[in-house]
Amino acid sequence: MSIQTTLERIHWLGHDGFRIDTEKTIYIDPYQIQAGKKADLLLITHVHQDHCSLADIAKIQKPDTIVITEKDSAEKLDGDVRIVSPGDSLALNGIKIEVVPAYNTNKHFHPKEKGWLGFIIEWDGCRIYHTGDTDLIPEMSDMDVDIALLPVSGTYVMTADEAVQAALTIKPKLAIPMHVGAIVGSDDDARAFKKGLDGKIDVNILSKV
Repeated sequence: MSIQTTLERIHWLGHDGFRIDTEKTIYIDPYQIQAGKKADLLLITHVHQDHCSLADIAKIQKPDTIVITEKDSAEKLDGDVRIVSPGDSLALNGIKIEVVPAYNTNKHFHPKEKGWLGFIIEWDGCRIYHTGDTDLIPEMSDMDVDIALLPVSGTYVMTADEAVQAALTIKPKLAIPMHVGAIVGSDDDARAFKKGLDGKIDVNILSKV
């Protein structure tokens, strides 16, 4: 499947939240969302309330939704919850998921030892990397992905300039900025990210749905 066709299936819900419409409906970190399509797969990167939001999860969870997350979030969640750690991989409903680390290197909000998560989702030959809340980390040099969803707000995660360096390290075909529009991060951060990659890596700034 082409990058453009895949992009049409990726919907930014605000902040770090996304819905990916494959044959199954995948949600990642829904936060301050409207009720919508129910989730077949729900990926939660870590326990902070703007990522593991019980109120928002309730809007899209159904009895057979498979929830993939780390141990801290799992303690708060109900249903078919499956605990994973960085380095794990699984295949569910035709979707391959690789679990990768997400952590801070120059701040303390997301310690490496917590084992919090990013995800690489592979579907129909396209690999989508949702970094979770992270800084530029050494593991990014080993990523093989087509589309990278990268936080750009600073404060708790990478700044726009740091995210540019992360994109140049990962080398995706397309980068999409996130962690803007709620709590911290603005459209200016997303535009600075895009400008920093001009002529190097394609960037698409998605509109919130």
